[in-house]
Amino acid sequence: MELDGYSFVLLKRGPRALDFTDEELERLQAQHLAHLDAMQEQGHLVLAGPFSEQADETLRGFCLYRTSVEETRRLAESDPSVQAGRMAVDVMGWWTKRGSLPF
Repeated sequence: MELDGYSFVLLKRGPRALDFTDEELERLQAQHLAHLDAMQEQGHLVLAGPFSEQADETLRGFCLYRTSVEETRRLAESDPSVQAGRMAVDVMGWWTKRGSLPF
């Protein structure tokens, strides 16, 4: 069986997540979304979205990238929310049967 490789980013609550004012959070969220838009426009990011109804509130969302684990880590860590400590990332490789995803 042939496989397609992707990199999976698990977004988690960062070490400084509770240190920001509402205004700072709004600014960081706008920068975070702009970063994700840029990653998608550049062809690196396949999809991204937040979690809801999860038992562990420290888990915030995930992203699926087309890039290597090392490149994905570099790109995810350049997110302004990650750099500010609002979020943290776990990055890992992910494989699926070739052609099983519609994008």
